[in-house]
Amino acid sequence: MNLRRPLAAAASAAVFFMTHASAAPPDQFYWLNEMNKASAVMVVEQGIVPPELGDRIARAISQVIANGDKPGATRSRDYLVVEKDLIAIGGPDVTRVHSGRSRQDLAATSERLFLRTDVLDFFTALNAYRGALLKMAQANPDAIMPAYTWGVQAQPITYGHYLAAYGQALSRDGERLRQEWARLNKSPLGSAALGTSSFPVNRARLAALLGFDGVVENSLDAIQIAPVDMRMESGATASSVALTVGMMLADVTAQYGQTKPWFILTEGEQTGVSSIMPQKRNPSSIVYTRSLASEVIGSAQTYALRAHNVQAGMTDYKLTEPDPTLRLATRVLTQATGVMGALRFDAARALDEVNADYSTTTELADTLQRVADVPFRVGHHFASNVVTFGRSHNLRPTQIPYADAQRIYAESAREFNTDPKLPLDEAAFRKALTAENMVQASQGVGGPQPAEVARMLAAQKQQLEQDVAWVLATKGKLATASSSLDRDFAKLRRQ
Repeated sequence: MNLRRPLAAAASAAVFFMTHASAAPPDQFYWLNEMNKASAVMVVEQGIVPPELGDRIARAISQVIANGDKPGATRSRDYLVVEKDLIAIGGPDVTRVHSGRSRQDLAATSERLFLRTDVLDFFTALNAYRGALLKMAQANPDAIMPAYTWGVQAQPITYGHYLAAYGQALSRDGERLRQEWARLNKSPLGSAALGTSSFPVNRARLAALLGFDGVVENSLDAIQIAPVDMRMESGATASSVALTVGMMLADVTAQYGQTKPWFILTEGEQTGVSSIMPQKRNPSSIVYTRSLASEVIGSAQTYALRAHNVQAGMTDYKLTEPDPTLRLATRVLTQATGVMGALRFDAARALDEVNADYSTTTELADTLQRVADVPFRVGHHFASNVVTFGRSHNLRPTQIPYADAQRIYAESAREFNTDPKLPLDEAAFRKALTAENMVQASQGVGGPQPAEVARMLAAQKQQLEQDVAWVLATKGKLATASSSLDRDFAKLRRQ
């Protein structure tokens, strides 16, 4: 099983933003110099430095970038180190690019630049996983399978209904990410240490140059407070996804130890073997993915503990390097998508599991009320007694003699002083106990009946298409902003 993510170098911001989530993201050195490029453009436009100095600043920044791109070169993440390199090339006047800035707002901005890359990668992986679930559901939407409460078979549903449930939960996470983006893609740059400065810094222009949709307005919030809730929000969404993925994989794992499970992995890179037991085909990829999901939740909680009860302005909650939570969550989704690709559903085995137990007896009680006007509690009591009788005699529901059903009903009805005659003939009694009938009889929004499952899957497919389009459009906007920054920065260099 290959657990490594493929890495590919990003030659430029435009290329990076349009690539798949598996591409290697830019580092702190890259973003420091993108912010330097944006600041250089802005300080010239605002008249903070003259065009002649703007030319010298641009040349120094370009040389620092070129030097850092050489094989084996040092790529510092500390602005003061980068600034020394700028001075060595262009002299001390080039430090005027830092007018109205601080390492505080550089750090807060780079944190958002890292995070928005991670959010888009995470969203891309989430959409791929949702697509895998939809593909599985559409292949066999009406196949009947058991559903459980308290770890005990509860009612029959369909494969499409089951997968649509998890798909719906993940759709909510997609909605959360789009809402989060509106708050995330705001720029702190130009807030300086926390109270702006006396320079006429155009924060909106800096934001636009770096692809932000606006600014985090209050400068104190932008630098010292917003980093906490920003990380907490992304960590919460990552944790939500991890919990949902883990829950489904726990379902698969719970039945995997049976002699003939209805969910099983195709032998190959998603399964493992034993060094001593030749029969073993271990669900190693499922176990690994669940372990990663636990790491996601632990990582999110770690950040909360770091930031808890710390006064504003301390370094505890300020991460100039990427937070691992979303990157771990992206790995979870990538791995889980691979698991789904290897997972096979045995419809006949799933139906047999349903038929072997008494999860359809709820519909027996409901049928008595709907068809024969039997009070619900009377019908429920009868159905419960049928279960007790069947299990005590090692019978499946289809094997219960009709005469015994009539006798059990009479005994149950007498306890409520009602008519002791079973008001269902044998055909109606047996039909009420079939899983097919129970699924088809379901009514109302969100049930397992085929028409409703088809409607829900179609709605999820449409939402997924919209989310995929949103991610691509958002990456496109960032790529366009990056290209615009390069053009405006290039104009600073006078011939």
